[in-house]
Amino acid sequence: MALITKLREYRAKQSLTQDELAVLVGVRRETIINLEKGRYNPSLKLAMDIAKVFSTTVEELFFFHEDE
Repeated sequence: MALITKLREYRAKQSLTQDELAVLVGVRRETIINLEKGRYNPSLKLAMDIAKVFSTTVEELFFFHEDE
């Protein structure tokens, strides 16, 4: 299964840099980069913290796609 994320899209809508988002949720910028590229599965707490920043749900930001 591949992690799909709309993180970059939501971040762009609010004109947040990767650094700014990282500071807001208490992680390093590299974590945000890896999340955006689907290379890192966030913890439930991190996913919820990010969703709160964007006033949306975890399911709207992150979901899995079955590889064919």
